Amino acid sequence: MTTKFKEFPKPIKFKKLIGPSFIILALGLGSGEVILWPYMASNYGLGIAWGAVLGITFQYFINMEIARYALVKGESVFVGIFKIFKWSAYWFILSTFIGFGIPGIVAASAKVIASIFGIEQFKWIAILFLILIGIILSTGKTVYGMMERITKTIILIGVPFIIILALVLASQADWSALLNGVVGQGENYKFLPVGIGLATFLAAFAYSGAGGNLNLTQSIYVKEKGYGMGKYSQKITGLFATETSKQKIKLAGEECEPTEQNIKRFKAWWKKISLEHLIVFWFIGSLSMLLLMVLSYTTTFGLESNTEGIQFVINEGSIIGKRISPIIGTLFLFVVGVMLFQTQLGVMDSTSRIMAENVAIKKLGAKTEGTVNLCKIYYYFVWAQILFGIILFLLNIYEPKTLIVLGAIINAVAMFVHIGLVFILNQKELPKVFRPNWSRKIIMSFIFLFFGFFCVFVLLNKLGLI
Repeated sequence: MTTKFKEFPKPIKFKKLIGPSFIILALGLGSGEVILWPYMASNYGLGIAWGAVLGITFQYFINMEIARYALVKGESVFVGIFKIFKWSAYWFILSTFIGFGIPGIVAASAKVIASIFGIEQFKWIAILFLILIGIILSTGKTVYGMMERITKTIILIGVPFIIILALVLASQADWSALLNGVVGQGENYKFLPVGIGLATFLAAFAYSGAGGNLNLTQSIYVKEKGYGMGKYSQKITGLFATETSKQKIKLAGEECEPTEQNIKRFKAWWKKISLEHLIVFWFIGSLSMLLLMVLSYTTTFGLESNTEGIQFVINEGSIIGKRISPIIGTLFLFVVGVMLFQTQLGVMDSTSRIMAENVAIKKLGAKTEGTVNLCKIYYYFVWAQILFGIILFLLNIYEPKTLIVLGAIINAVAMFVHIGLVFILNQKELPKVFRPNWSRKIIMSFIFLFFGFFCVFVLLNKLGLI
């Protein structure tokens, strides 16, 4: 059968390009950025700031290699990986549900919001939040468009607010400690302080950005936004928009010939999406993490109650209230609660997309085209995760930090697996001219080995073998 080639689309203006990186960034704001790195700064100082910067730098390169495949093929990496490894659909469904079904982020959001009103039993608020997330995701003309609007709004309000608080409260000594921490110099230690929990550090490292299989949704969002060959792909409609019955879907992308014009257009696209991801994901993400760490350090460092879950966040709100104004302290807690809520919202959307697409891929098989109710499958996974979360809360399993760290360790293992799979995918399925160059291959190999070593080390440490 003769392959039908399509022309690589012309690149669009940079302003219209901005979007997917906001969603990927927002997926990390409630885990690594708002909780885990500030938690460690409040307990161990700013000498571990290097880990946050290195972690998000690793994720920048991981995300770009994921985007590379979708840009050239106009399909998600899940479709591509399934062509090589038929078991991959099962792995992605299982590892995504286990890794992100644990509702640590929404528990943290509920606890912070509950603290504003003096409510102790925050699990009921968490259950209410989960149901609200389900309702939000079950409406809207297109899921992607709605998520992009929500995340842009919250990031563009929340991040500047945190910047202002950090600038007002942090002293010159705090900023010096941060600069030293970026190069691994802490107070009486280098890189890692004595007594730091390696599991918590790995969790924070894995969540320096999105983390786990969530990084792979970069390829779905590239397709949804219509970047590169994604212009020709089918978009996922909202659950209650138009029809929800079985409809013909096409998950496979289109092929483009490596002609001089197509290569030139690919390079133009690559340059623009690299810059967009660098500015939105890496720069804003790094800035957010570091400022949240400074804010945590300058307000709560040394307080005994910091080690108790996410109590340090509530301590921050109290101290900000004392130093500036009670209203500002309450507003800080509200902003953090909303950022955590929108992160759980984004996580629920992205994980349901991942699992729904992999169910569809497995049902359709190699042809990746046929009649499937993708929206209904997405809907089932959204509410299955909500039900799972509610069951855990009703069983009184709801301590936020414990849930977040457990989920993050599982997701660190998932990252190790998908980094290797995407590396193989780009080498096998992309025309040579579109593949990563040797420097990118070296970087990705190092990241793969780093995650592998760290995951094994933490596992052996937890088993008491080292």
